[in-house]
Amino acid sequence: MNTIVEKITEQLQNAFAECGYDRKYAKVSLSNRPDLCEYQCNGAMAAAKEYKKAPFMIADEVVAKLDKNPLFDRIESVKPGFINIILSGQAVADYVNEMTQAKQFGYENPEKPKTVIVDYGGANAAKPLHVGHLRSAVIGESVKRIQRFAGNKVIGDVHLGDWGLQMGLIIEELRDRKPELPYFDEQFTGEYPAEAPFTISELEEIYPAASAKSKEDAAFMERAHNATLKLQSGDKACTAIWKHIMAVSKADLKKNYDNLNVSFDLWKGESDAQPYIPSMVQEMIDKGLAYESQGAMVVDIQEEGDTKELPPCIVRKSDGAALYATSDLATLVEREKLYQPDAYIYLADKRQELHFTQVFRVAKKAGIVNPQAEMTFLGFGTMNGKDGKPFKTRSGGVMRLEHLIADINEAVYKKMMENRTMDEEEARATAKIVGLAALKYGDLSNQASKDYVFDIERFASFEGNTGPYILYTIVRIKSILNKYTDSGKTLENLSINPADSATEKALMLSLAKFSEIMAAVYTEKAPHKLCQFIYEVSNAFNGFYHDTKILAETDEAKQKGYIALICLTKAVLEQCIELLAIECPRSEEHTSELQSRGLISYAVFCLK
Repeated sequence: MNTIVEKITEQLQNAFAECGYDRKYAKVSLSNRPDLCEYQCNGAMAAAKEYKKAPFMIADEVVAKLDKNPLFDRIESVKPGFINIILSGQAVADYVNEMTQAKQFGYENPEKPKTVIVDYGGANAAKPLHVGHLRSAVIGESVKRIQRFAGNKVIGDVHLGDWGLQMGLIIEELRDRKPELPYFDEQFTGEYPAEAPFTISELEEIYPAASAKSKEDAAFMERAHNATLKLQSGDKACTAIWKHIMAVSKADLKKNYDNLNVSFDLWKGESDAQPYIPSMVQEMIDKGLAYESQGAMVVDIQEEGDTKELPPCIVRKSDGAALYATSDLATLVEREKLYQPDAYIYLADKRQELHFTQVFRVAKKAGIVNPQAEMTFLGFGTMNGKDGKPFKTRSGGVMRLEHLIADINEAVYKKMMENRTMDEEEARATAKIVGLAALKYGDLSNQASKDYVFDIERFASFEGNTGPYILYTIVRIKSILNKYTDSGKTLENLSINPADSATEKALMLSLAKFSEIMAAVYTEKAPHKLCQFIYEVSNAFNGFYHDTKILAETDEAKQKGYIALICLTKAVLEQCIELLAIECPRSEEHTSELQSRGLISYAVFCLK
């Protein structure tokens, strides 16, 4: 299904061609003066130079060819040569009716489906998720869903930090705390316990204690290095402890990611890449790509056209140890072997841009990935407090993500209880939905690469470009539709009528942008542009709602048209927030009906 801009462009192209001008000048865009027109074409301005004719003369000729075209309510030439376009009400209604019948509301990805790996999450074993993990998880989940919506086969990988010195530190700290465990008995020959010798709470306390100790106790650090080496060499006892660490860590991480409505297809980590490292590095050496520099093995990445000097990528340290770059390159070796992806998308702090530039260039230079493989780094900015500095707890520490979510839910709950119209269970359930929407939408509505200020008061507001405002809009539509069907009417066989008000047409035109917006969101991997669209549609609906007596309309045909329009609005908004991994109460379930009523009550209270 063509976008509405493509439909308009086709008519303009034909008119330009009939007048003897190149079709390339018939470029149509949204009007930058919506007070004057809905769409515009400035092609006559560009064509004037080639055809040595005044632009208004070209525009006049083209407009004359389109004077009776049913697509347009009004199309006019405006000096010095602009073409202003207002679509006919019937054409817009036809288009949105077509959307209701089309798969994915008419959006079609022109590209051949690809296999895409999205690497996001960035969690570390034995460490709790903190606010620094929020953006990778939230943005990555949305990018993954958008890629799937576009028809690609998408594999999301959390890529855990589960290898290296941190494991040796934990093993040795555990030895000091519980020396009686069989893992530390060199004479033990039986099977090691199936149950971990620590809880997640204990594990999360063990690592920081071990890290602090290693900075003051050289002997302890030496033991940790040795334990790490034993683990990497396949020592049975160290491997058993490592498996316990991973099992306990993964269970806790999955619980916390579930609370964010974030999921992964793969729970692989750095450890999975280790077997590929020796042969990979040796192959680089054999090819003459890797060479010795101050005892380390490095690969040059500088390319012609670079505007600044880029340091070589170290693939093996002088002591023989691997680095993050080595591990990431070996992970690519494994991914190519198992999945043969066409594209990679990595989510990480934008300060890691050099690291990924090095990894991507070495991967292509060494033939690890296909030279045509798309490799994208989406670097995100920092979530800051109101002081403009990275978000911290009141005591100055890094806040755990589960505590941040709990704080938001509590803030929303307290506001709701001021209303006193809901019982506690209803308020808690609604607060959980509203709180998560506030958190995620507050993040995603910002361009990923930019820093932003975390402001719970603003994010939880029912006014402005916020998650709660979007949820309230959807729930309001559900409430109208429920009342409509409760009166004995059906939602079957409805059709949208030509608009009979400016706000009705504005809503239709907003919805008609869906395919065009989705194309940009997909191509640019930009969830914030989807948020902009959601906000525009929500505003357009609320403007229509306030101007129109939908349920009180006595003309049945007109009312059916209204209902058909808001059914499409609800469906589009629900699809969009699903791509952001934001949930909304489902009216068909009893508990969700309570949540819907709670959300409406809360919104009404907040908007008073």
